[in-house]
Parts: sequence; C-alpha cells; structure tokens
Amino acid sequence: MDLGLLPAVNAGLNATAALLLIRGRALIRRGEIVAHRRTMIAAFAVSTLFLVLYLLHKASRGFVNTTFNAEGLAKLAYLALLASHVTLAMAVPVLAIVLVVLGLRDARPLHRRLARVAWPVWMYVSLTGVLIYVLLYHLNPEPG
Repeated sequence: MDLGLLPAVNAGLNATAALLLIRGRALIRRGEIVAHRRTMIAAFAVSTLFLVLYLLHKASRGFVNTTFNAEGLAKLAYLALLASHVTLAMAVPVLAIVLVVLGLRDARPLHRRLARVAWPVWMYVSLTGVLIYVLLYHLNPEPG
C-alpha cells in the first residue's frame, strides 16, 4: 500500500485542528458551551486521527526521517522549529485528554485554567506541523 500521500493528509488534519481550535475558542467566548464542546471534541478527533496516521506513515518508512537539506541559518532555524514542535507535541495528547475529560465532567474552573496553557500549545503544534510539512515537502532544497 502506497502511503506517500499521508504527509499531505496529515498537514490537512493539522490545519483542520487549528481551525477547529480557533472556532472552539470563539464559541466559548460567546458562551456557546454546547457548540464549543462539539467543536473541541472534533478537534480532539482530528488530532487523534493525525497521530494514528502519522505513526502509520513513520512505521511504514521504518521510522526514517525526511531530511531538511538547507544549510547554515536556514537549517538552524528549521531544527529549532522542529525541536520546539516535537517537544510540545509530546504534551498535546495528555493535555487534550485531560481537557476533554474535565470538559465532559463540567469541571469548568479547572478546565478553564488548563485550557489557558493547553490551547496555545495545541495551536502552536498544529500550525508548526503544517509549516514543517511545507518546509520538508515543498521548500526543501535538493541535497547538495
């Protein structure tokens, strides 16, 4: 089975998660709790699907990474972006699960406090995931 399209699919899932996160935040600010809940569960589902497909793609390639072939400051900037993305991405599943559980239990004060930290982290990971895809698959210089 050819899984070559998975990086593009995963970038689309990351972009979708980011849009859902923005919508969910707007909804809760307007006090639309039911719509917020549905939207954030959708963001969680999209992010979960991303994770499953990401791991499937990595496993299908023997966990070999795609190299960013730039040099100098461009390479350094990419590696800094990648390091921050990967580090924060490890926290997102835990944060998201706890947020969903707190939200479904209607533990609003604790949910709100955690969301103030978790939402920007989740958003950053979603957006940088798209950026990393663009860098690796569309702006990556030929190996030199």
